[in-house]
Amino acid sequence: MLIGLTVIIGILFFGAYFLRKLNGGRSFGNAGPMRIVGGLMISVRERIVLVEVEDTWIVIGIVPGQIKTLLTLPKGEIPAANSDEKPFGKWLKQMTERNK
Repeated sequence: MLIGLTVIIGILFFGAYFLRKLNGGRSFGNAGPMRIVGGLMISVRERIVLVEVEDTWIVIGIVPGQIKTLLTLPKGEIPAANSDEKPFGKWLKQMTERNK
């Protein structure tokens, strides 16, 4: 039983290594035009995520069973955090107030 478990774990590691080599050495999720800039947990099952697609930032609300675009903005800079508020939350508050 121990030998069988070792063989299965070895196959899993070999498969992961092979897929990484097949992908050009890049890890999965980092390739392509999209990048997650930041996120904010609203509750255990709800999140707000900032996604960068080329020169656009998209603010997305994620709840179980649904993903919604909340706001689309031109790409900008997130200032460094110098207060006790989290930087993404502070940035999101500034951007929503600015676009009203």
